[in-house]
Parts: sequence; structure tokens; C-alpha cells
Amino acid sequence: MAAVSLRLGDLVWGKLGRYPPWPGKIVNPPKDLKKPRGKKCFFVKFFGTEDHAWIKVEQLKPYHAHKEEMIKINKGKRFQQAVDAVEEFLRRAKGKDQDLTIPESSTVKGVMAGPMAAFKWQPTVSEPVKDADPHFHHFLLSQTEKPAVCYQAITKKLKICEEETGSTSIQAADSTAVNGSITPTDKKIGFLGLGLMGSGIVSNLLKMGHTVTVWNRTAEKESFSRHLFCAYCEVEHRSRHQCDLFIQEGARLGRTPAEVVSTCDITFACVSDPKAAKDLVLGPSGVLQGIRPGKCYVDMSTVDADTVTELAQVIVSRGGRFLEAPVSGNQQLSNDGMLVILAAGDRGLYEDCSSCFQAMGKTSFFLGEVGNAAKMMLIVNMVQGSFMATIAEGLTLAQVTGQSQQTLLDILNQGQLASIFLDQKCQNILQGNFKPDFYLKYIQKDLRLAIALGDAVNHPTPMAAAANEVYKRAKALDQSDNDMSAVYRAYIH
Repeated sequence: MAAVSLRLGDLVWGKLGRYPPWPGKIVNPPKDLKKPRGKKCFFVKFFGTEDHAWIKVEQLKPYHAHKEEMIKINKGKRFQQAVDAVEEFLRRAKGKDQDLTIPESSTVKGVMAGPMAAFKWQPTVSEPVKDADPHFHHFLLSQTEKPAVCYQAITKKLKICEEETGSTSIQAADSTAVNGSITPTDKKIGFLGLGLMGSGIVSNLLKMGHTVTVWNRTAEKESFSRHLFCAYCEVEHRSRHQCDLFIQEGARLGRTPAEVVSTCDITFACVSDPKAAKDLVLGPSGVLQGIRPGKCYVDMSTVDADTVTELAQVIVSRGGRFLEAPVSGNQQLSNDGMLVILAAGDRGLYEDCSSCFQAMGKTSFFLGEVGNAAKMMLIVNMVQGSFMATIAEGLTLAQVTGQSQQTLLDILNQGQLASIFLDQKCQNILQGNFKPDFYLKYIQKDLRLAIALGDAVNHPTPMAAAANEVYKRAKALDQSDNDMSAVYRAYIH
């Protein structure tokens, strides 16, 4: 969108990322929320939702001048509700002094229900709205351009609650500027591994104002999904352009894992499997060579308990502090800062990581001694992987018996199994789009490790074992680097 002359109180169309322009109003931000430095932008409150964001001026257009154009190119019930809310606002404001509050139309009754309620602005009505779009909502919250004092000053606050299980969670809770801002830690943060998950995590750490130094294993492993990151500059001519982009976002580059750890206070790592996790720590120029007393290492990889215990022992033996913190989620949730973090180990380090965990996730749990998080993460992914295999099995059975796969999805979406995961993975299958959001090879690895965990305690895992065989078949059909939903292809070949 072209830059325009705008001022406080103007109605506008604001655009964020891949989402269509949305109607909103330029308002005063909460007094504790500073404007992003170095960027010409306005704080916009969107109609038909409880969302808000800093929007760069080039992504704004005057409402009235572009209304017909926007209505022609944008469709959908939620979009129409937002336009209706604007028109109602204009009717109410006619002949009156306009304040900066956006009233909602009778067709819009708040925006989020259930889990989304934690991210509301001060609501104007108490009745929740149905048919909300959680992706758009999370996008606005996670993609807002943030200054050193992050956007979560008005969306999240730290809440630590003891549960009956003895675990502790740091999670998102209702919050506004009145509750006080959540500022990034002043500790220097390192991050090793910029794959599907790591790139989104680092992006959100940077947006929240953390000082981050990064390293990645190879240029080929780099995920360009957010167009922010470069690979480790081992070969200058191959990665110069990506490095320039990375530096523009405020990150620093480390030449080796040892260098990152030695120059940072807390270093996070997120790699693919137990071998990669061990190599990162124990290999040449690895993490262990940079560990000194007081240095902190947080392994976010999904590995087995024996591996993470071994890593914890060698880190602590050098005077370092260790925390395991595998994450539950996928690439989209990583990009949106909505991961679930399972942590165990050094409790003090867990608390030191609170601002980082809030930047990258919607909630985190402290589960006690090292190994507990690894076990819990494998169980979670075992359930998810088995469910995905069952979804694929159901869709193929529907097809071979002459039933509509779309109708099956519609029925499931109206029942107790309805979920974003179910809908997204079924849509992948129906559209034949298996672009990786969670690599099939990694869910198979997690199933294999979960089965081994069951074997270690003599506990049967027949469902996981059956699902694992289907994923192995999919891998044999060259589906390893596709999304886990590509397990569907194991049933049709």
C-alpha cells in the first residue's frame, strides 16, 4: 500500500502479512506501549475484533477512499461483520463528538471464546463471538512490530501457578497496560538451530527486544519461511545476502556453537534428533567448549530422556546450568509465538527464561527433574502422531467405500473431535498439499522414541507401534520431508 497522510482518529484499511486489508481506526496506544523505533507507523484498533497492532504507514489506506475496492476483493462472513461494525460506528458517530472507542455492531459480539479469551483487549461486551478466526487473531498478536518494550505489555503478563501435579506453568493471562509491561531480559541470548521451529522462535525473541546471537548448522537447513534469517556464514559468497537480512533484524552471528555459548548468558538449541543434539554439544567447536561456570544451556530439541540426561551431566560438570525445554507445536505456532513449552531441570534457569518463553509460547510448564520434559514431550507427540495416522486411515476408508471425504471432515468438525489440527491436516490431504509444517520423519522419530520409552518401563504401546509402521511405510515412499499428513500416501500405495 502506498504511504498516505494520516492522523489520529482516521478510519483506515490496515494490512498485516498475508492477511487481507482489514478495517480499523487509528487510536492512541496505551501510555506504556512505545512506538517501534525507526519505523513510521500508527496504532490501529481493528473493527469486528478485539485485535490491535502497530501498522507501518505504507500498509495503511484511508477507509472511505478505498471502501468499494476492498469490498470487491475481500469476501467472507467475518470481513462483512467488520465492515458492518464500521458502518454502525459511523451511524452512531454522526452528529456527535467521536471518541476513540470502537463500538461493535449487533452482528459482532466480541471476538474470541475459549482459549482465545486470554488475548482480548478490554472487551466492550461480555458475550463471546462465534465463528472467530484464530489464525488472524494470533497473527495480529504475534506479528505486531514491537519496540524494546514488547507488544505483550498489553496482551500477556506472567502468571505462575502451582498445579496439583506439582508442576508449574508460566502462561498467558488477561492483561493490559494497567498490569504493567513485560520487558525482555537484559541477558544476552544465543540460539542454535534455525529450522522450521527455530526460525519462528528467534523471530519472536527479536521482536520482543531480546539481544540474540544465532548459529545454524548448514545453509541448506535454514528455513526461509519468515524471510528474516540467514545460515551460518561458513561460505561467504553463498550466504552474504541472507546475512544482511538477518543483521537488519537486529540479530548477531556466531561462528561456532562454542563462540555463541561463550559470548551469551543463556543459549537455546533446537535441533532434529538425539544424534544432532549430542553432536552440537560434544562435537568440534561444540557447546561444551564454550561452557564456563554460570553459563546457561537450554535444549529445546525433542529427544529421549537418556540423551538429555547425558547432556545435562556434561554441562553441569563444567559449571554450567542446564534446562531441557522441548516445544509442542508446529511451524505456524512457532511463527505465531504460540508454542507450548515443557521444561525440566534447573528451576532458577526456568524462571530466568520467563521473558523468552513468553515471546515464543503461549504457555510453559516446569515438570521437575531433567528427563521429565523429554518423556512428556514424547508422549504428547505419540498421541498426535497416532491421531494423524488414524485421520488418514479414516479418509482413505471413506474414499474406498464411496463416501465423500469432505463430508467426513464436515461431520468430524461438528463433533467432539473438532480441532484446528484435525481441520488443517484433513485440508492438507484433500488439497494434496503436504508442505511441511511438522516433518513426517520427525513424528516417526518421536513415535520410535516413545515406543522405546514404553519398552523401558514394560508398558505396552500397541497403537503407537501400529502408527509407527504406517509412517515407516510413508518414509519408504519418499515422504520424509513432507508434512506428517503425508502419512495418507502410505494408505493409497
